[in-house]
Amino acid sequence: MLMFSFSIVRIKSSQMSVLSNNSTRASSLDALRGYAILTMVLSGSVAWGVLPGWMYHAQVGPRSNFVFDGSIYGITWVDLVFPFFLFAMGAAFPFSIGNKYRKGSSRWKIIYDSLLRGFRLTFFAIFIQHIYPWVVSSPQDVRSWLIALGGFALMFPMFMRIPFKMPEYVRMLIKILAYATGVFMLLNINYADGRTFSLGYSNIIILVLANMAIFGSLIYTLTINKPWIRIAILPFIMAVFLGNENAESWNHSLMAFSPLPWMYKFSYLKYLFIVIPGSIAGEYLHEWLHCKNTMPVNDNKDERKRMPWILLLTIGLIVFNLYGLYMRFLVLNLVGTIAILCILYILLQVEGKNTSYWYKLFRAGTYLILLGLAFEAYEGGIRKDPSTYSYYFLASGLAFMAMIAFSIMCDIYSWSRLTRPLEYAGQNPMIAYVSTQLVVLPLLNLAGLGTYLSYLDQNAWLGFLRGVIVTSLALLITILFTKLKCFWRT
Repeated sequence: MLMFSFSIVRIKSSQMSVLSNNSTRASSLDALRGYAILTMVLSGSVAWGVLPGWMYHAQVGPRSNFVFDGSIYGITWVDLVFPFFLFAMGAAFPFSIGNKYRKGSSRWKIIYDSLLRGFRLTFFAIFIQHIYPWVVSSPQDVRSWLIALGGFALMFPMFMRIPFKMPEYVRMLIKILAYATGVFMLLNINYADGRTFSLGYSNIIILVLANMAIFGSLIYTLTINKPWIRIAILPFIMAVFLGNENAESWNHSLMAFSPLPWMYKFSYLKYLFIVIPGSIAGEYLHEWLHCKNTMPVNDNKDERKRMPWILLLTIGLIVFNLYGLYMRFLVLNLVGTIAILCILYILLQVEGKNTSYWYKLFRAGTYLILLGLAFEAYEGGIRKDPSTYSYYFLASGLAFMAMIAFSIMCDIYSWSRLTRPLEYAGQNPMIAYVSTQLVVLPLLNLAGLGTYLSYLDQNAWLGFLRGVIVTSLALLITILFTKLKCFWRT
């Protein structure tokens, strides 16, 4: 079913073969990744229990008295943060993996690099989870804040290429020493509440990313120039999940099998339903950037007149679906979504090198949005956890629309004051992700300012301001290291 329907997003091999290696950076993709990581930080920094329900995950807000309730359906903007980041991860494959392949790297070398990246991300997930101040001490104290800051500093030699001239073996020795120090640190910390070091205690978000770095990269590497095969894999993954309900089936055995349970579970592969469509969007973007750099400038006035409306409607479509699904106005949401998609279709029916790229994104996104809404009633309704097929498809479709919006903002209007901070965060997402817990809050508490944040927990406006302050400080730290060319990479 999916293989046939997803033929609308197929890219011909002949089109991909002409893509040359270019140095143009995909600023819109950086901005999308940065938006996802910063809103992830924001959602975890706002005051707890005083904001409206749509400011939290749909299943842990006031509807459930701020306790997780899996029977609540609907999504909020917070529920789109992680899938947007996963989508951006997949969209980066044609640039990271694709460029390696075009430069002559063998598929085996790329697979090895992907496995290594997955293990490094797994270590990152375990390491940061064990050095969070609230894990080290309860209540938090000076020791826990210093350990957090020390762990943050230690990750620079772990994940950053040292910018000084030195033999390669010296770089390797420094990296090995940093990892060894980190392991020693984890094994010798006195944790709160009698906790001890455990490989199974890790940051689930980063752990899922580690699995996607391995399996998503593996699938992409083996299907370069064959996107239809990449898409055809998804129904088989779906079949395993659906067959898992039979305890005597091989599907159930496959789901239960894990040689490294602290690192891999088959259930993590459900997020390939977001990562693989993201790789299709990345191929569209890579192709467009190549054409943009080689084709003569052809300013289509009709295309330019339609851009503000395309931007407004793509953003509006995302907001409209969040409102309709959260409030459970399902018929209104379906009818309104179709109406917006029809208007967008008309607006995109104009010749232009930009519009042709956006139309490809629109076509794939429309299919996924409608598929997600068709699946909405299945499994009771859309929800993030336990995640549903409606959630995967709809989130991917809305991410395609977000790609259009960020392309207009970054590539056409060049709203640098708005998008440049997002791009900085998108270029250094690992630092952006941990800065709040490992730098901002420890420094504020060591300076005696941490208690002032509690004064902002009184009402919704102050509670949101708390999140903005903390997120802004994390962003400033990320921008600083990005400008200093201090990038964490796995």
